[in-house]
Amino acid sequence: MKLAVFDFDSTLMDGETIDFLAKPLGFEKEVASITQKAMEGKLDFFEALTTRVALLKGLPKVEVDKICQNLPIINGAKEAIDGLKSRGYRVVCFSGGFRNATSPACKRLGIDADFSNILHNDNGILTGKVGGDMMFNFSKGDMLKRLQNLLDINQENTIVVGDGANDLSMFKYASTRVAFCAKPILKEASTHIVDKKDLREILKIID
Repeated sequence: MKLAVFDFDSTLMDGETIDFLAKPLGFEKEVASITQKAMEGKLDFFEALTTRVALLKGLPKVEVDKICQNLPIINGAKEAIDGLKSRGYRVVCFSGGFRNATSPACKRLGIDADFSNILHNDNGILTGKVGGDMMFNFSKGDMLKRLQNLLDINQENTIVVGDGANDLSMFKYASTRVAFCAKPILKEASTHIVDKKDLREILKIID
């Protein structure tokens, strides 16, 4: 058995979920600026996440779900995932974003499991609070190591694909590390760099 782990925002999905969510509230530019700094490794991920989510306070959950159902998927994502699965890979998604987005997208793409965060709501209105599986800089690496132990998959049979600084921790536990349209900090830690926005390029790496 082999394991492929994808980041979600700007990897499987073309953009950042939280930027789309901030737009109706008028905080798009402010949130995008924080996102950019966090992905470049210039801000602590936990602080950047909680600061951005606080700005979403008051957004109706029904609007969140509507936005998340219509996020743009990266070109070639479905073909890449189908190709990996046909080659014997279990495919999972780790996201510092939100389950409102990852779960429907991963279902459409045929991904085996998604691990992400939960936007807290009170009577259907976002409170500005967040919790979940992927809150910290180390979260993806920690979850990857646990999955490898659970599934009895070693580092040599693991491929990880991401774009930002919060993907660094999972890069430690994979022999094939793909920086996809990535920030310089992640490219430095990668074994392969894909600058073409087409996930089918991943299949060329494993063949």
